[in-house]
Amino acid sequence: MFTTKAFIKKTKIGNFLKNVREHYIRDDIFCGFSKCGKCIPMESCLSSIHQNKCSLFNFNHYLILDTNVILDQMDVIEEATIGNVIILHTVLKEVKHRSLPIYKRLYSIIENPSRHFYVFTNDHHKDTYITQNDGELINDYNDRCIRKACSWYMKHLPKEKFVFLTDDTNNRQLALKRGNSFLFNIFLVSEYVHHLNNNSILEDKLSRKDFHIDSNTKDVFPPHLTNVELLTGVKEGKLYQGTFRASRDNFLEGFVNVDAFNDPVIVQGRDGLNRAVDGDFVVVQVFKEEDWISPSEIVLEDEGVAEENIDELEIKERELKNSTHKKKGEIKPTGRVVGIIRRKWRQYCGILQGGMDGVYQLLIPADKSIPKIRIETRQAEFLRTQKLIVTIDSWPRYSRYPHDTKRRVDLRHIDICSVDPPGCTDIDDALHCRPVDNNKLEVGVHIADVSHFIRPGTAIDLEAASRATTVYLVNKRIDMVPDLLSSNLCSLRGGEERFAFSCIWEMDKKANIINTRFHKSIIKSRQAMTYEEAQMTIDDKSKVDSIAESLRNLNMLAKILKKKKIRKRVKSKSKIALVLASPEVKIQMDSETMEPLDVEVKKLFETNSMVEEFMLLANISVAEKILEDFPECAMLRRHPTPPSSNFDPLIKAGRHLGFEIKIDCGKNLAISLDEAVKPDNPYLNTMLRILATRCMLQAVYFASGTLQKDEFFHYGLAVPLYTHFTSPIRRYADIIVHRLLAVSCGSDSTYPDLLDKEKTSKLCQNLNYRNRMAQYAGRASVAFNTHLFFKGKLQDEDAYILYVRKNALQILIPKYGLECTLFLAQKGETSNIFEYNEEDQTQKAGNIVLHAFDPVKVRLSLDSNNIQHEKFVLQLVSPCIEGFSVPPLTEMEVVEKEKRRKLPNDERKSMTDAKSKMVESIMAFENKSFAGSTFCNLSKAFDCAAWYPG
Repeated sequence: MFTTKAFIKKTKIGNFLKNVREHYIRDDIFCGFSKCGKCIPMESCLSSIHQNKCSLFNFNHYLILDTNVILDQMDVIEEATIGNVIILHTVLKEVKHRSLPIYKRLYSIIENPSRHFYVFTNDHHKDTYITQNDGELINDYNDRCIRKACSWYMKHLPKEKFVFLTDDTNNRQLALKRGNSFLFNIFLVSEYVHHLNNNSILEDKLSRKDFHIDSNTKDVFPPHLTNVELLTGVKEGKLYQGTFRASRDNFLEGFVNVDAFNDPVIVQGRDGLNRAVDGDFVVVQVFKEEDWISPSEIVLEDEGVAEENIDELEIKERELKNSTHKKKGEIKPTGRVVGIIRRKWRQYCGILQGGMDGVYQLLIPADKSIPKIRIETRQAEFLRTQKLIVTIDSWPRYSRYPHDTKRRVDLRHIDICSVDPPGCTDIDDALHCRPVDNNKLEVGVHIADVSHFIRPGTAIDLEAASRATTVYLVNKRIDMVPDLLSSNLCSLRGGEERFAFSCIWEMDKKANIINTRFHKSIIKSRQAMTYEEAQMTIDDKSKVDSIAESLRNLNMLAKILKKKKIRKRVKSKSKIALVLASPEVKIQMDSETMEPLDVEVKKLFETNSMVEEFMLLANISVAEKILEDFPECAMLRRHPTPPSSNFDPLIKAGRHLGFEIKIDCGKNLAISLDEAVKPDNPYLNTMLRILATRCMLQAVYFASGTLQKDEFFHYGLAVPLYTHFTSPIRRYADIIVHRLLAVSCGSDSTYPDLLDKEKTSKLCQNLNYRNRMAQYAGRASVAFNTHLFFKGKLQDEDAYILYVRKNALQILIPKYGLECTLFLAQKGETSNIFEYNEEDQTQKAGNIVLHAFDPVKVRLSLDSNNIQHEKFVLQLVSPCIEGFSVPPLTEMEVVEKEKRRKLPNDERKSMTDAKSKMVESIMAFENKSFAGSTFCNLSKAFDCAAWYPG
């Protein structure tokens, strides 16, 4: 049930004009407590089991938050320690109005049932709704609504305990002053957090950024004018805009470059500078000409060591005033900063000032034009031995110095490890898994924070954008970023502290995601492991250390995630992920001659799949986040659905084997591939998946604002949204995604190009082209070294028919991952032995019929008559077809051939020189300096590989 209240306003112009605003008051709104016998029970996440463990109280309690607490202390609220929180609808609306990013962060917590937050619609409840008084400010009205709701909860549920958290001094005093004894549990957030169990992490996250300033706090600087006053003043010509430049010799003097004056406007002292930082775009009030002065000629250094004491500052100001002069001809326009239109704050490097105790420290920037910066840390003793990089977060008028807010979460205490291929030095990612309360697991994917080192618009950024990707050749890598970053500062090496960007999920043991959060972090990987080492650790039951348990839990969750995909195939009619295949080749090289010693297909372990599952999950989670916050300019990755004609070879091959390959949707294709199994041919299913891979289109990057949402779909992974977040050392797209995510998390500021969908789209075109060329170069490098390995060799190998052509068979040799052509007739001739059936896709010779995927044995050799177009020559060994097949090699023939393979020195030198020239051509640009503008075009490097087969 509800009632309606109408508010009527009359005007005095002409006849009365009635304006009616309706507000619905209900008597059936649930309080959120399941044990309440007065309300109609509904769904609520408030829990009697979860307890806020605060030493201020010896009882379980529920928190009610003031608006300013949410606006200021979101980092604290996001911690899982805080739970059983009642969010009043009045507060929720005010937060949304004042800060949309904070509102989104709060709403994500409210939607997470494990956090036990409940929204109470107090402004529509019959007992908590109050009308706004005439002339009452909206902030005062909202505060009154909050106090009313708190009062109601105490009376409505007298057996429950409530704590009201507020940092609004005025609101707190009013609640106590007016005899509200029911609100005796009122605390500042800092007081409450200080008494929580395990409070050290939360205290580090406390913000000192006050929206409501205590009336007893003494202002150090004058207030800025409002935006309306600034705009009006500029429009009327009373105020002027310009860029502020601070003096490097006098910390109490600066200049503002204003177009209306030939000379910069001088600003001096606290009133003149008024919290402007070098580079800010400000508004100045210019004094009357008789009050103009000359620039100072003295050097003043800031020697302050305590923010609260401004006596030293006042002494410096008097010294500056006494030295001020008005020399004829040297007088310049003089004024004061009255407002700041746009901050130019960036990251600043510096060291901590000595001689200070406690958590409040001063950072001295390396740039003398930047003021000292106030930070909070409990690691001052250690940090004094380090150079630090900080970002200014705010500069309130009651503070002598600007503040840094810590935006990087310290995760060095967590047991994190990386799992990569052997010999990997550019380690992009690391993982952890640890148990948390209530039988849950915390899973983290930590990615190298490359965007911290590569800032937008710098020379290194432009070069990385041009290269777009790291190119992997056999035993060689062409880095996208300098080796100092790729293999050292950014690489998440074991035992070393590194900056990272973390994606962290809270999961239950059935791999259901309860909560997701993102933040920049600092980590210390315990160990850099190979896939094989990680697998051995998992399998060795005698290992019970934290890393081993972490890996086992990660592997367990990864298997569940994969099983969920399989179950989804049965239950869901939607598209599902395809499990495809493509042979990856590993070439063993001689450490001295750098000649190939062996070629083999890479061995895969469960840990390969484990890492892949969590990288995919991280990429999907990040894609959802950046698209939510940047619907027009998010960099995403899509995989278009291939046309049905692309699948013709796959359909025909499956039909000949007795399988129906359905391609009407990704789900049916995946099921068809799963069911295409023959016990007598264990490699058949892999070959079908290889063939399916060849039917696909290329996955590409795109800007979200350039396509319709139904075109975002990734066909191969069967997910509606996908991006690349997990490999920023080797992919430039990931750097852009990191920058977008950093803005979403409040860890970094944006810049114009990042939000320009046209520029993002143009960048995507280059990324797509460079990635394709990098693939070609990598394949060419493998082909070249494979040819070197088989130079002069003759050997018989087990193989399979991949395709049946009119004049040839396409052969796959699994041992080496090679795909070669076995011609059935000489060039330009028709075979007299074989008969081709186009309908059945078969070749018949007498009683022998060759189908796709049939096992065969072939003789493999290399034709080097044309050094620029070396090619493999295949001969059929079995099945034996008279007049076409060759007899198997005897052991004696193999030995003799190997002897002849040992090349003379001049021929070996010629071959080595050819290889060196190829590598030098591809690597021509690598030794060039990264400093400076873009100087190379990767396509030139790739063109030199074009003459290699493949």
